[in-house]
Amino acid sequence: MTSVVIGEDDLLLRQGLESVLTRGGFTVVASVGSADELIAAVDARPPDLVVTDIRMPPNHADDGLVAAARIRAKYPDVAVVVLSQYVQRRYATELLADQSERVGYLLKQRISDLDDFLGSLHTVVDGGTAIDPEVVEVMVNRARLVDGQLARLTPRQIEVLALIAEGRSNASIAARLVVSEKAVVQHTSHIYDALGIPVDANDHRRVLAVVRYLAQ
Repeated sequence: MTSVVIGEDDLLLRQGLESVLTRGGFTVVASVGSADELIAAVDARPPDLVVTDIRMPPNHADDGLVAAARIRAKYPDVAVVVLSQYVQRRYATELLADQSERVGYLLKQRISDLDDFLGSLHTVVDGGTAIDPEVVEVMVNRARLVDGQLARLTPRQIEVLALIAEGRSNASIAARLVVSEKAVVQHTSHIYDALGIPVDANDHRRVLAVVRYLAQ
């Protein structure tokens, strides 16, 4: 089973995460309420996955994010998913700055959709990237303001771009937008041309390329 360490200072939410992850097939090896305890738990037994809130003691600021960054630097094979109550583009940018593999940034309300939440965790553990759709929207909108290339994209292509950044396949995008996969391929081709991103058959690499572009 996939081992996981949970960092969350809210006791009820922490217990809820423990229950959800256990029922989802994960093995919770530690569950703590502060950033210092989180780092200590990972040092004692590096897990496959860390799930942590961004705002945690001791400072109740971005202590969880700082701890996540330290864990990623020290244990690059440990997947990290951070949870936030609000959309903060800066947090996503900091997480994706050095490497985009095995990392996720999800809003806490996403936990209510258990299948989607657990699927995102598995995606990250498997080496992928999971960025909350609302976070992607903020990143796309900012990029449109500062980059003339994105301004040339149509509203439909912006939708496709956001779904690519979420890690969706062409088939998933086609089903979501109720269009053919051929239409999705045409849209993505235009997007890659506009962003100067080489077309690659590897879905994960295309997600990284787009997310890194949006995080600039």
